[in-house]
Amino acid sequence: MKFPQSAQSRNHLIAADPQLAPIIEEVGPIRIELDPEETIFESLVTSIVYQQLHGKAAAAILGRFKALWNDTLFPTASQVLEQSEETLRTTGLSRTKILSMKDLSQKTLNGSLPERSHVNQLNDKDLMEVLVQVRGVGPWTAQMLMIFTLGRTDILPTGDYGVKKGYAAVYGKKKIPSPQELEKAAEKWRPFRSAASWYLWQALELERYKNIKIEK
Repeated sequence: MKFPQSAQSRNHLIAADPQLAPIIEEVGPIRIELDPEETIFESLVTSIVYQQLHGKAAAAILGRFKALWNDTLFPTASQVLEQSEETLRTTGLSRTKILSMKDLSQKTLNGSLPERSHVNQLNDKDLMEVLVQVRGVGPWTAQMLMIFTLGRTDILPTGDYGVKKGYAAVYGKKKIPSPQELEKAAEKWRPFRSAASWYLWQALELERYKNIKIEK
């Protein structure tokens, strides 16, 4: 499923921000594919596995994790909660991540975490407050879920280094901006700050910005 309002967001950003417009034109349409079948539980489990790991290592651990249950593509919250820590450790998961998964499973089962079909009843702020109650889920993880799983269109991950570096590169800044500076600059991107963030990530893949040095 395509990211919602992709064309509208591109047109808005091109008109609202002359400095970002050339990047948008060069990169082209937003390439975020949403999986409407992925649950909040599955998305957060995956995010927890990937935290602080390189992609290949995380993918291998996730594969071993799912392989513990041969009868399903992705385990349920009940299955994860019932599985022993000792067995989960054999997949390469740290004890910290296992505790996060157990807490996530418990909150999924007791209803503290909403089903995907119900999250539209919550605005971005309220949903963020719910998500970060899960052990190991901070604002960044919640924001990634809101963009790449739920397709929320006005999320600005001010703590994301890639977004901040992309902003510094595109706008000719010598230093990484503070969250407050980025928040202020992003006002002109509303209500499509998710798309703007994505284009700032993509900017760092362009040849002229790949090796750019920005002070932290």
